[in-house]
Amino acid sequence: MSTLFHPSLYRFAEAQPSYWEASAGTPNLQGKKLEGDQQCDVAIIGGGYTGLSAAYHLVRDYQVDVRVLEAGHIGWGASGRNGGFCCLGSSKLSVKTQISRFGIDETRAYHRCLVDAVEMVRALGQDEAIDFLPQGDAEYGVAESRKHFAAMQSQAEFERRELGMDYHMISQGEFAERGYDAPHQHGAMVIRPGFGLHPLRYCQGLAEAAERRGAVLHPHSRVLQWRKQGDRHLLETADGTLTATRVILTGNGFMPEHLHRGIAERPLPIQSQIVVTRPMSPEELRERGWFTQNPTYNSKRMFFYYRVLSDGRFMCGGRGNHIGDPLGAGQVFTRMQREIARMWPRFADLEFTHQWRGLVCFTRTLRPSVGRMPEDPSIYFGYAYHGNGVANASWTGRALAQWLAGADSGNDLLPMHLPAIMRGRSPRFPFGFLRRQYLRLGMTYYRLLDWLDR
Repeated sequence: MSTLFHPSLYRFAEAQPSYWEASAGTPNLQGKKLEGDQQCDVAIIGGGYTGLSAAYHLVRDYQVDVRVLEAGHIGWGASGRNGGFCCLGSSKLSVKTQISRFGIDETRAYHRCLVDAVEMVRALGQDEAIDFLPQGDAEYGVAESRKHFAAMQSQAEFERRELGMDYHMISQGEFAERGYDAPHQHGAMVIRPGFGLHPLRYCQGLAEAAERRGAVLHPHSRVLQWRKQGDRHLLETADGTLTATRVILTGNGFMPEHLHRGIAERPLPIQSQIVVTRPMSPEELRERGWFTQNPTYNSKRMFFYYRVLSDGRFMCGGRGNHIGDPLGAGQVFTRMQREIARMWPRFADLEFTHQWRGLVCFTRTLRPSVGRMPEDPSIYFGYAYHGNGVANASWTGRALAQWLAGADSGNDLLPMHLPAIMRGRSPRFPFGFLRRQYLRLGMTYYRLLDWLDR
């Protein structure tokens, strides 16, 4: 298996040393690795939000025979190590660019789906009794300067007027009273719906719900080879084979590109790194100027995302380097800790207890990629949530289940329930082996823009 980043990011037998792994508890899952020769109707490669949501909805709503193959434990990838932001987003195209390329109706449809995705996760938590520790009632986008505040205010007014989004601005003083008080903040945009959660608890709960409904999960079952035998797919692991009529390919930043040429060199994985501090009491948080439970990000292009967790720990995440090696990761963690002390001087003495890393997924078009392989319409895929996968991967899994079930009834044309902004396969990167270098140049460019924009 060739990998884009350093091999240390792909040790499927090892759990990340994350706070989520330390606090998720033991899942009540029956799944075991694939052994012997098995068969099913739909095989799903990837046991994260997209794959589990697709499995859950296929068995719950359509009684389809489904098996999920996961290289590590359930939630090993980004679904078990992200920041836990259940919020809007999934494309890095500006709204004005979306409107100019796809039209106002498709853009409105896309944003309705974003809202629906957040509410879908909330409903799944309630319907399936998933204890994912929800926090907050909105997401905050924090302005790093007066100039940024003015730009965000214009954005909020435009999207509220044109798309009907629930956005509004609060001043620097008001945010210091209800959000947090720090030298770098100049007010904030309040974005609804949105909330924080424990991402691994959510992933495990979704897996348990899928199993209860009849899906079969195979953790520690990395697909090593994939070939076609007639009209059936043969997926080989170290200990068994799975034959299926149709395949859903997921994986996002950990997409197994080597398995099928139709997906190769199309995703752009980007490393993300997260640190977490010791717990703080509510009184200590107030003394340090922190008042909100809402997940938050700042307005720089190379932004940080951060929140206080349910037990009072402060969590902060940002972009890693373009190599993914342990030495480079250590250097990034050190820089993050220094930056946290600069941005929040009252947090400068806090002890950090956990640090970990993972991969998010971008595309050349800066929008999600959901579709069927033109080379083989029995293969479906969903990936590239651009750092907002909790809600959007879950929604995509349901959308793929609806599409696949529709194909059973003869409706195998374009999935019109998918907005055009996310519909279809992303294009290849030219000279895809250079993607890390493209990433390095892009990160350098955006850091320069942030420096000039101070």
